[in-house]
Amino acid sequence: MNPDIARLQRQARELLPPAVYDYYAGGSGRERTLRANERSWRRNWLAPRVLRDVRAVDTTTRLLGAGLRTPVAVAPTAYQRLAHPEGELATAAGAARAGALLVLSTRSTRRLEDVAAQVGRAGGTWWLQVYVMRDRDRTIDLVRRAAAAGAQALVLTADTPVVGRKHRDTSAMELIAADMLANLGPVQDPADLHQSAGVTFADIAWLSEVSGGLPVVVKGVLRPDDALACAAAGAAAVIVSNHGGRQLDGALPAAWALPGVAAALAQAPGQVPVYVDGGIRTGEDVLAAIALGAQAVFVGRPVLWALACGGADGVADLLSGLTDALAHAMALAGAPSLPQVAGIAGVAGVAGVAGITGQPPG
Repeated sequence: MNPDIARLQRQARELLPPAVYDYYAGGSGRERTLRANERSWRRNWLAPRVLRDVRAVDTTTRLLGAGLRTPVAVAPTAYQRLAHPEGELATAAGAARAGALLVLSTRSTRRLEDVAAQVGRAGGTWWLQVYVMRDRDRTIDLVRRAAAAGAQALVLTADTPVVGRKHRDTSAMELIAADMLANLGPVQDPADLHQSAGVTFADIAWLSEVSGGLPVVVKGVLRPDDALACAAAGAAAVIVSNHGGRQLDGALPAAWALPGVAAALAQAPGQVPVYVDGGIRTGEDVLAAIALGAQAVFVGRPVLWALACGGADGVADLLSGLTDALAHAMALAGAPSLPQVAGIAGVAGVAGVAGITGQPPG
């Protein structure tokens, strides 16, 4: 059964200060993209295969060489101690327990070395989300610390040349004490921590170089031409994402952008993998995303709600629940392993369901 994420969100709203809830839940502008992210997955329809042996369903995968029990990963979200006293330490423990990849935010409220140790004790895997900050020396220091602590990749957020304007209550930022900038302080000018508006594709290779060779994943890609440019510039993977509806309002929902990006990269040299985030709420959503070309999906706000309601146990239950729901959907779809999910999803239209192709038994 799918986790009841709507119920988790209601419970978190009751537990959190209103300003904190609004900070996590809100989007930019009129929140058109925020609302569309979840709804867009409902336009996908599945054409299940029959008479396949699904006595054993395997959800394991490898992401940039790391073996994981699930393709459901934790997206980077900031300031998690606003949700729970243990913050990112609890999220790390829950993700590792579920066999899921953790992407740690640059704006983590726990030192990345401590989070890395927590992941390591549980045998998990983590990547670090980064900005190319206006203060580049601070960026260099951060990614080198991450490499030394065992991060297996960097995730460059590419869709934040400036910060999107939100209209919900922003007073939560007043609750962020200096010690919450665990990996960035002390800082005299907070503007130095923002992404530089001058970041380009060349910075993909620059980040890999200054980190000592870590692979760089680019997050925030919605266009096939941008995905191809990222690949040509050395990106190890791309994440189709609109930043959870928190940047350009009206940006394309990730579910609609995914097929075009995946198709473009499938024809490009180097086999650059595609991941996706934005509005994933059920095992069927995960199944559709993988069928449309994603190798993994990332969830953000649901993890925050689970963290607020149940700490590490809540996070582990959420991720394990989504994985179990995915396995159930795979069995119903006649796909005993993730590679066999390809080709069973499409978008409904007047001419039927586009994008679904036949595949002989194998």
